Amino acid sequence: MIKTLKREQAAQAPAITARTVETVGHVVLRYGLVLFLVSAGLAKFTGSEAEFIQPLMAHSPFFAWLYGITSVQGASNLIGVVEIIVGTLLALHRWWPRLAALGGVCATVQFVLTVSFLFTTPNLSTEMMGFLSKDVMLFGAAVWATGESIRVRQAGGAR
Repeated sequence: MIKTLKREQAAQAPAITARTVETVGHVVLRYGLVLFLVSAGLAKFTGSEAEFIQPLMAHSPFFAWLYGITSVQGASNLIGVVEIIVGTLLALHRWWPRLAALGGVCATVQFVLTVSFLFTTPNLSTEMMGFLSKDVMLFGAAVWATGESIRVRQAGGAR
C-alpha cells in the first residue's frame, strides 16, 4: 500500500471584495477632493494664482463684483478661504456627516460656478477650456460626497 503525504495548503491571499474596492474608491474620492480644495485654496494666497484667476472672475456675473470692493489679491484670498473651509468640512465626514454634507453642497455650488467660466469668459484658450473641464468631474465627486454624508447622517451615524 502506498502512503500518501498530506500537502499543507499554502496561505491564501484574502479575497478582494467589491465592497473593499468601493470603500477604497470612496476614501480616495472624498479625501482627494479635500486635498484638491485645500491645496487650491492655499494657492489662492499667491500673486501668480490671483493673476491667473482674475480674467475668469472679472467676466463672471457671479464674481466680477468682488473687484469693486477689493483688490485682485483680496478677491483671490477670499476664494482661498472659502475653498479651505469647504475642504475641511468635507474631511469631517467620519465624525460630523451633517457638516460634511454642508461642505459637499458648497463644493457642488463652487464647481457649478467654475464650470460657468467656460461660458462667461471670452476668448478662452483650448488649454484653459481643458483645465476648466475637470471641474465637471469634480462637480460629480462633490455631489457624490454630499449624498454619502446625507446617507450616513440619515442612518444615524455620528453627529
